[in-house]
Amino acid sequence: MTHTQEQATRITHTPEQATRITHTPEQATRIQSPADLLQLTGQPLGVSPWHHITQDRVNLFADSTGDHQWIHVDPVRAAAGPFGRPIAHGYLTLALGPLLIAQTLHVEQLTAALNYGLNKVRFPTPVPVGSRLRGVVTLLGAQQRPAGIEAVFTVVYELQGSDRPACVAEFVAIYR
Repeated sequence: MTHTQEQATRITHTPEQATRITHTPEQATRIQSPADLLQLTGQPLGVSPWHHITQDRVNLFADSTGDHQWIHVDPVRAAAGPFGRPIAHGYLTLALGPLLIAQTLHVEQLTAALNYGLNKVRFPTPVPVGSRLRGVVTLLGAQQRPAGIEAVFTVVYELQGSDRPACVAEFVAIYR
């Protein structure tokens, strides 16, 4: 099921949270400090803008990773392949995760947001070149750790025009 902007931003907060948590015009969650994440566990944070997946973007990713498989970088050969056109690398899709999170969560007093890893990743449907993706981001959990606030986000990568997500991933980050 595709999320609408309205569904992703129906966030309820306690009166104490309401003084620290606001939404930007693009409906992202805005908090004052990383510690505010502790109060948002289980809450949807927002929906990112759409991102166009171009052949140039796919080619740059292929150059960066050395993965020049024809299904990604050869439009002529890919047209005769199983998807009828080139598809983005799964890891290119996944690599957009930190951007999608940053577009849905703004922490005012942030020293650093550090990638700590991934828990689960699935790619239910391929991302054709020329398509558009956006992220629906939910804070799955947050805990105080010696290094800072450890936050686990679920990102559902919506593929425009598809009922199935392109990717579903749990990202773990440390916020200081």
